[in-house]
Amino acid sequence: MIKKIKFTRLPNFFNLNTKNIITIKKIAELANVSPGTVDRIIHNRGQVTQDNVDKVNAIIEKYGYKRNILASNLALNKKFHFAVFLPKYENLEYWKSQIVGIEKAAIEFRKFGVVLDYFFYDFDIASFKESVQKLLNFECDGLLFAPIFYEESIRFLKEFEKKNIPVVMIDSNIDSNQQHAYVGQDAFQSGYLAGRLISFAVKNERQVLIFKITREIESTSVYLQRIDGFYSFFKDHGELNNFKFSEVTIKDSGIDQLNMELFSGVNSVFVPNSRAYIVARFLEKNNIKGIRIIGYDLLKENIEYLNKGIIDFLINQRPEEQGYMGINHLYRKRVLQETVESTHYIPLEIILKENYFPAKKTV
Repeated sequence: MIKKIKFTRLPNFFNLNTKNIITIKKIAELANVSPGTVDRIIHNRGQVTQDNVDKVNAIIEKYGYKRNILASNLALNKKFHFAVFLPKYENLEYWKSQIVGIEKAAIEFRKFGVVLDYFFYDFDIASFKESVQKLLNFECDGLLFAPIFYEESIRFLKEFEKKNIPVVMIDSNIDSNQQHAYVGQDAFQSGYLAGRLISFAVKNERQVLIFKITREIESTSVYLQRIDGFYSFFKDHGELNNFKFSEVTIKDSGIDQLNMELFSGVNSVFVPNSRAYIVARFLEKNNIKGIRIIGYDLLKENIEYLNKGIIDFLINQRPEEQGYMGINHLYRKRVLQETVESTHYIPLEIILKENYFPAKKTV
């Protein structure tokens, strides 16, 4: 027998008790003053007698009046300019994804007065410094920043702090004092995770190569933190004492330096950035099999070799989400004037060919 549900009482569960919502007009009635007087007291402007101030404040404290900040901003047609300071993203899939997330947030929040002003720099210090000068002379309400150059970024932030404007960093967190907000992965923890992945299904695999393929300017702490986290996993697991480690560093412009000898006796390769596909391509070209590869980011090239089974694991940094959350943080802090947590860690996402599903999957 099917039991019928009576809905007559359900509205009580959703009673918003709107009669108790206090407004400026209601406060004025209770205090026996004009709405204009209440408005001047709330916004601390104009001449008001102390007696009226005390009466209005007592009513506000009793009923819990809260100014509708968003409505006030819209009424004043207020604009909030957020500066976006990133490396140029042409032909760089990772940074393109950051921009996608940033633009998604911009579209969502522009009706509330959010305006984005972009400052892009090339992957060289001269271009970075040129953009820094433009930013220091630019009036804005918040900054979203990717600190690619470590030392230069530290100097820039110290100078920018004089503006007393909130800063959100994405991709790399170079502020150990947490003076600025950060959206991204815990770099140390992601390296620690890579170490654990290397240790799975070990069998006779013991020789591990850390393959560092860097651009000329790659000096951010995130890169070193991943490697530090990787080694820390094995330090914390003394039972894995048969693992032997070696490191190779080459510049991105010199990938033709790869040779067969580099991989002699190697069982696993850890690439602490998005260039795992370079190693995978070399192994495929030279028909070298049986080497486990762990890298970062869902670049098209990385996905190609993941699907071929040459790359075993990719740790996804979810760059689109980083971009969106960075702007969302500034929106909540400056537009809504909310208290926002300063650190937003993106979950560590492990991608294998078995759990990766391309957006355009054919049936």
